[in-house]
Amino acid sequence: MSHRVIRRSFARLLSSLLAGVAVAVLLHPVAAFQPAATAEPPAADGLVVPPLPGGTPEQMLEFVAGLMPPKVQPKSREEALDYVRGVAAVSVQAADKILAAVKADDPLFAKAATLKLESLMRLAQFGDEQAAAEMPKFAAALATSPVPELAMEAKRLLIVAGAQKMFSEEKYDAAPALVAQAAELMKAAPGDQKTASLVMQLAGALEQIPGGEKVAADALKTFGPILASSPDARIKELGESFSSKLRLLELPGKPMEISGTLLDGSVFEQKSLAGKVVLVDFWATWCGPCVAEIPNMLEQYEKYHAKGFEVIGISLDEEKEKVDAFVAEKKIPWPILYAGKGWQDPVAQFYGISGIPQLILIGRDGNVITLNARGEKLGERLAELFKDG
Repeated sequence: MSHRVIRRSFARLLSSLLAGVAVAVLLHPVAAFQPAATAEPPAADGLVVPPLPGGTPEQMLEFVAGLMPPKVQPKSREEALDYVRGVAAVSVQAADKILAAVKADDPLFAKAATLKLESLMRLAQFGDEQAAAEMPKFAAALATSPVPELAMEAKRLLIVAGAQKMFSEEKYDAAPALVAQAAELMKAAPGDQKTASLVMQLAGALEQIPGGEKVAADALKTFGPILASSPDARIKELGESFSSKLRLLELPGKPMEISGTLLDGSVFEQKSLAGKVVLVDFWATWCGPCVAEIPNMLEQYEKYHAKGFEVIGISLDEEKEKVDAFVAEKKIPWPILYAGKGWQDPVAQFYGISGIPQLILIGRDGNVITLNARGEKLGERLAELFKDG
C-alpha cells in the first residue's frame, strides 16, 4: 500500500471481523500478527520454541496454545519473528499428528485442520516455499469438509492464496474470478463476518493496482449490494459505505463536488476554480506522508500557479489551532477547507476517502484527470497540461 496512511487499519476498522487468519494476511505483514493470549510456555533462556512433546491430541493442542504469547520478552523484532516462525512450524507438526490420529468427524479434526491452515499461511508469509505450495492444496482438500466452518475457512484461504499470488506476480487478470469467488461465498453466508472482512480487504487491495480503478469499481459494484443486504448490521453498514468509495473510483472523467468552509470561516465557492487546473489534497497535520508531500506541492504551485494552477486542501484534522499553526509555519499559500470532524469531514465521507494523502487532479474543463497525483506524477501531469503555456 506504498506510503498511504490508512484512516484506520483494516484490523481496527473491522476489529470484530478479523478473527480468521485467512482474512488477516491478505494485506497485513507478518509483523502485524498479534496472537491471542493463552497459557504461558515453559521458561526458556531467550525466545526458544521447545520441541513438540508426545501426548494425546488434546495435550498437543494445549501445548501449541501455550506457546503464544511468549513468556520471555523478545530482544529484537528479528528474534520475535523467528519465534513466530518456529511456533508455526511446531504447530504444523502437531496438527499433522492429530489429523493422522483422529477421524474427520471428530471435533479435534476441525481444530487441528484450522491450526494447520493458519500455520501454513504464516510460514508462507515468511517465504517458506514448501508451506506456500502445500497451503492451497490442503485448503482445497478441506473445502468440501462436512464441517461448515472449516469448509468456509478453507474457501476463504483459497481466495487469499490466489490474491497473494496475483499481487506477487503483478498479473491481475485473475481479479474478476477472485471477486466472483468471494461474492459467492458472501452470498452463501451473508451474515458471516470473516467473509465480509475478506471481501473488504480484497476490494481495498484491488484499489492499489496501478491503473486499477475499473477493476476496483467492479468489485465494489459486485460486493456492495451483497453486503448491504446482510442481516448483520455491521456488515450492512460496510456494504452501504461502498457507494461512497465507488463514487471516488468513478470520478475520472467526471466533475468533483467540493464544498465547505475555509480556515478563515468564509464559505468556499467552487465556481472560483472555473477554467483552472486544480489539485485537491485530502490531508492532515498528523499524517507523515501528507507532510512529506507538501514541498513537492509548493514547488509545483510556485511553478504553475500564475498559469492557472490551484491547490485546494481538505484538512481531516480535528484541532483547528494545529492546522492554523502548521499553515503559518509552512507558509502554505492555497486555501484549505476545514470542518473539524476528522474522518467524518463531509467531502471525505461523500467520496469514501479511506487513506491520505489522497491527491486528485482536476482539468480545466472541471473533470477529474487522475486520483493519484502524488510525487513525480504531479509534476509530469502538470508539465503536460501547461506545455503550451
